[in-house]
Amino acid sequence: MTDPAAPTPPSDPTQQPPTPPTPPTPPPAPENPYSSAAPPPAPPAAAAPQQNPYASAPPPAPPGPPGPPSPPANPYANTAPPPPLSPTADIQWASFAHLGGILSFLPSLIIWLVFRDRGRFTNTEAKEALNFQLTLLMAQVALFIIVSVLSIASFGLLSFLYSLSWLIWLVGVIFSIIAFAQVKDGRGYRYPFAIRLIK
Repeated sequence: MTDPAAPTPPSDPTQQPPTPPTPPTPPPAPENPYSSAAPPPAPPAAAAPQQNPYASAPPPAPPGPPGPPSPPANPYANTAPPPPLSPTADIQWASFAHLGGILSFLPSLIIWLVFRDRGRFTNTEAKEALNFQLTLLMAQVALFIIVSVLSIASFGLLSFLYSLSWLIWLVGVIFSIIAFAQVKDGRGYRYPFAIRLIK
């Protein structure tokens, strides 16, 4: 047994102090049997409700008032103008305009309206014939009015003057034939008397 009162021997300065003992390593924690298991699968997401393709479509707009009907197409809008008359046809229709004065002013009027833009000679002669026939027509009307007044004033004694209308028609026939004979040869004709209303 060592004496506590005994002096401690001097330590060697070259001697290293003793290394303290290493504490014991604690034993590893017991392994959790559920730590290495895969995490439980996540619950499946709720399926999105199927979208109705007709649910979100806007309702059809109500039909508006009907628009104004489109104007009918003009079938003559794109038609080409009629070709001009040949020289022979131009002379022929011009002479017919004068010859038609035997009947009335209607033949010369129709010929002038139809062929005035297609033949220069027909245009000129048809206007001349039409003016002459209109002059005779006005003479017929004036004669009828004058004779009617005279017949009333004379108590019917002057009613025979109505026969003068045949004289006016005969004058028209004679000059129409003369004009026809001259125009059919390609020469223009001017009546000796006519009120030229159509220029």
